[in-house]
Amino acid sequence: MTRFLKAMLIALVLVGGLGASRAAEACPMCAVANEDGKDEVANARPRAYMYSILFMLSMPATIFTVFAVTFYRLSQKQAAMNEESLALHRDDPSGGSFESLDS
Repeated sequence: MTRFLKAMLIALVLVGGLGASRAAEACPMCAVANEDGKDEVANARPRAYMYSILFMLSMPATIFTVFAVTFYRLSQKQAAMNEESLALHRDDPSGGSFESLDS
């Protein structure tokens, strides 16, 4: 069953990718960005357009990475605190009772 689902997912991604390429060919900004011109500013547009696309594509990955690293560090800090608490509890001769705090 899982083999069938994987095959269907791959087929769906391939078909979706083919459909997306036709939409990109029809993009009016792509046509404007790739025009040849004698003006130096016009020749810089395709590069600027490419950089803007790369920037937009990198933002979700950057945000996800920052959250993932933050959550990883928090989990490591919590694990260290749990280990320290467990070690203190094992070394406590009173068994962790509050009676030893009164004296």
